[in-house]
Amino acid sequence: MSGESERAGDDEERGEEIEWGEGDPRVLFVMNLVLSTAFAAVVVYGLSYIDLAAFSAVNVASAALVLTAVTYLVTN
Repeated sequence: MSGESERAGDDEERGEEIEWGEGDPRVLFVMNLVLSTAFAAVVVYGLSYIDLAAFSAVNVASAALVLTAVTYLVTN
């Protein structure tokens, strides 16, 4: 048995629980921005594939900003 699993078992026996913090807000914001940008690029690419929108940096950035704002509002 490894040392980590032994320690985890000891914590369970003593009734202690692991507390998770919310994290650094700056890291969460950057992750939100990166993931929203990636998702926006996929959506805009899909829209350009079916000729509903042009695949451009402006369209991707606009969609990313909207997604970032919506995600921020929903999570707070």
